[in-house]
Amino acid sequence: MSANGQSPPDQERRLAWFRAARFGMFIHWGLYSQFGRHEWVMNRERIPVAEYEKLAQTWKPRLNAARTWARLARQAGMRYMVMTTKHHEGFCLFDTRHTDYNAVKCGPGRDLVAEYVEAARAEGLRVGFYYSLMDWHHPDGARCKVDEAARRRFVDFTHGVVRELCTNYGRIDILWFDVNWPLTPEEWEAPQLIAMVRELQPDIIINNRTGLPEDFGTPEQHIIPEKGGRMWEACMTFNESWGYTPIDTRWKDAWTVVAMLRQVAAGGGNLLLNIGPTPQGDVPEPCGKVLLEVGEWLQRYGPTVYEATDPMPQEWMITGAFTRRGDTLYFHCNRWPGNELAIGGLRNRVLEARLFGGPAVEFAQTGDRLVLRGLPQAAPDPLATVIELRVEGEPQQVLGAGCVLLDEL
Repeated sequence: MSANGQSPPDQERRLAWFRAARFGMFIHWGLYSQFGRHEWVMNRERIPVAEYEKLAQTWKPRLNAARTWARLARQAGMRYMVMTTKHHEGFCLFDTRHTDYNAVKCGPGRDLVAEYVEAARAEGLRVGFYYSLMDWHHPDGARCKVDEAARRRFVDFTHGVVRELCTNYGRIDILWFDVNWPLTPEEWEAPQLIAMVRELQPDIIINNRTGLPEDFGTPEQHIIPEKGGRMWEACMTFNESWGYTPIDTRWKDAWTVVAMLRQVAAGGGNLLLNIGPTPQGDVPEPCGKVLLEVGEWLQRYGPTVYEATDPMPQEWMITGAFTRRGDTLYFHCNRWPGNELAIGGLRNRVLEARLFGGPAVEFAQTGDRLVLRGLPQAAPDPLATVIELRVEGEPQQVLGAGCVLLDEL
């Protein structure tokens, strides 16, 4: 970022597709999937390395499972995918000369990352690689903090593996680093790592988890926009776990996912929604069902999410909230009140109101109270019915202590 908080031209060029993408699929898949007790199971249950390593030979996922994920992602209205190439457990899902602890030389017997890349491209989706800097398996993964020789070995290993990822799979769109423990960015030699990646992949975008800001922020399990127009992406789980965890049954429903999409769009960001496939590679049933429902909603209301990212001040309301494109507001009503809907605090004259893609709606405006009348008694769409408003002036919704007349604004 430059001193005035604006993106340099080359960075903005690289980010252009990402800003328009809005919705992506995160895939956490690894040896931990066989346990079904969260991707941190090795650490949380203190499983010894020698015991955990045995999972590498017993993992036998079905061939080309990623084709199902990619097809589902496209049907859901997602425009890119990010898959774990190596999680904290240290097992590489790809062919590498730096360790035999990988999918080609162990149980799967093939390059799972290559299958994923092929599947994503076949569905017209952008390709992202997740890579965990932290490594519980590598003998220098923790020792590197206190032993210079260990640090040198571990940094060389990390840079070497990342070089392979950026060399062996054609064009890669996103590099999604995670957990730079236990080293500082300087100790990781992060500037040199990033420079190498950009030399190999000039159009790639990189997240902020090496400890350097790079192209976009990554709020996790909450939706908080970055300041100053900086690009950001909220990464969220479908339940409370990233990896396959069937005992974790608090699944998000389609209503919740649609609400999150509205929220990220209003803040100018993206939603990266995770699935944790089974050991065989199947999508957990609740994820598939919900994503298809979301995809159907986006087929109807997609422009109110993908293209409506202009900021505006707005207040919370129990009935819904806005996205905006220029002088057009889209009120996503996800708790339908019946024949009449009132919206308070809108500080603009409304020129036109209609159901999105449908008929005009009768309205009356008194002060900062807008009342829409003659609506269907039942919600046209239970996930969120969008009402389109065309307004005069710079849109804003601000609630004060009492009612305000438009002439007083």
